[in-house]
Amino acid sequence: MATGLVEKTKILLEMIKFQHTIFALPFAYAGALLASRGFPDGVTSLWILAAMVGARTVAMGINRIADVKFDAENPRTRDRALVKGDISKTEAWIMVTLAGALYFLAAYNLTPLSFRLSPVFLAVICLYSYTKRFTALCHLFLGFAIGLAPVAGWIAVKNSIGIVPILLGTGVMFWIAGFDVLYACMDADFDRQRGLHSIPASLGKELAFKISSIFHTVAFTAFTATGIAAGLNWIYDLGIGATFVLLVLQRRVITPDDLSRMNIAFFRLNAIIAVVLFLATALSLRSVS
Repeated sequence: MATGLVEKTKILLEMIKFQHTIFALPFAYAGALLASRGFPDGVTSLWILAAMVGARTVAMGINRIADVKFDAENPRTRDRALVKGDISKTEAWIMVTLAGALYFLAAYNLTPLSFRLSPVFLAVICLYSYTKRFTALCHLFLGFAIGLAPVAGWIAVKNSIGIVPILLGTGVMFWIAGFDVLYACMDADFDRQRGLHSIPASLGKELAFKISSIFHTVAFTAFTATGIAAGLNWIYDLGIGATFVLLVLQRRVITPDDLSRMNIAFFRLNAIIAVVLFLATALSLRSVS
């Protein structure tokens, strides 16, 4: 029985791509670092981790449950656990419920504003799973949902909202939206046939790549503005420079006609960007304090 539980847990973690928490978690901590002008205390840091893990698990669990019909029809996703029956919907809902409980417990143990806003934030990140059904702007909605991470990290420390986390959240929003547009190119034909909405499905891959570049330009500008507003130094500027290089490299790895290296462009490069910006923020704060 214990072995079966371990296997089920492994499948569930793979189903929700638990390792991709790295896209949002560094920015939640970056928001907390900027609020406290250094690392928050250990207890606060652990509750932030718990809240982020809980929120993302709920969001991805809902996404897999909501999309199971489309995943079964899409050649790219028909091997997912819920489609194959490796995990039942009941088991997925149990995971979502437990993760939701962890999220609300963590929010309760952070600040009063964290707890008051916790239902709103969770509703936003869960709603994303349904936006492809009615708008091609779903990429921006996903970006907005993940862009709440640095705002939430700031609130977890300050119990208030400021311009710095809003700027950082805006950067995250357009960064996420930009690479989600690229990722959606893989499903453009399928989405068009099934009446689902995305920028590539609506406007084609060529134009989608151009729109993604615009989104990433906005993201780069917002990340730069964050450093200025927060009074960060040259170390952060180096991180911004590295981010620019990585965003350009992303467009050298894939093209509208060749998406075969999407895993490199989407997962590896974006994970590096998240870590680079977090480290640049942390080291800059350390050197100016």
